[in-house]
Amino acid sequence: MTAPNASQDPLVDPHREPAVAVDVLLQALPYIEAFRGAIVVVKFGGNAMADPELFGHFAKDIVMMHRVGMRPVVVHGGGPQIGDWLARLGKTSEFIDGRRVTDAETLEVAQMVLIGKVNADIVTALNTVGPVAVGLSGTDALLLEAGVHAPELGYVGVVEQVHPELITRTLAMDFIPVIATIGADAAGQTYNINADDAATEIAMALGAHKLMFLTDVPGLLAELDDADSLITSVTLAEARDHIRSGVISGGMVPKMTACIRAIEAGVGSVHLVDGRLPHVLLLELLTTAGVGTMVVADDEGAEAT
Repeated sequence: MTAPNASQDPLVDPHREPAVAVDVLLQALPYIEAFRGAIVVVKFGGNAMADPELFGHFAKDIVMMHRVGMRPVVVHGGGPQIGDWLARLGKTSEFIDGRRVTDAETLEVAQMVLIGKVNADIVTALNTVGPVAVGLSGTDALLLEAGVHAPELGYVGVVEQVHPELITRTLAMDFIPVIATIGADAAGQTYNINADDAATEIAMALGAHKLMFLTDVPGLLAELDDADSLITSVTLAEARDHIRSGVISGGMVPKMTACIRAIEAGVGSVHLVDGRLPHVLLLELLTTAGVGTMVVADDEGAEAT
């Protein structure tokens, strides 16, 4: 029998000492067993989406998760890509509280970029590793039923309800759903939805075992400018305390608030990981130490996996 090409396996580096490679596989085994059948919602964005090499690592990680028995669900936005295309059209983006003001023309560009370009690119990348990915949009089967987030933002949406049947049927067919975050209301009006918000709502609706956010920081830091101050695990009570004390501030506040909401709604754990790190999803899921910040319920603490 011909041996598989180890260089294509995200868990095995043929240039490492064989004993080290075996140790990595043995370390991963109990997690593979524990997470078999688990729904893992992954919000994809940031540098991992913009850098071709990191994009490739992400695709391998997602397909590897699928191959070892997990059920990954990928949710993505594409803010920088939308901005690039708007600039090509000579249109300047305006932001309020970090959200792009979206008029009818901007919405049209967002739909074309997210569904026609970004979603297709992610699906193609995954299917190059293994033919398992299916592209979806929040408008498909009214997956993401949306309403107006705030009148001054125009066609920026808030998720009012998730109809997860299309996702669960896709998973039942052993495919990986890749979801673009364009939603619609019952009258057919479409909206651009923040990908963090959409991923959180989808994870809650699915009762996901894990929700993972790829970010451009190592995770939650005790000291903002000190990467060595990474907080590897935090309970809901600790997260609320960190928000009140200012340890969590700026753009991390809405992200941590989303983590808290997800855990309260029954999601097993939420992970903030650095998308700039190659194979960060597998490192966080399948190693003892992990590499990011895990948020868990108060009664679980550091014992959660």
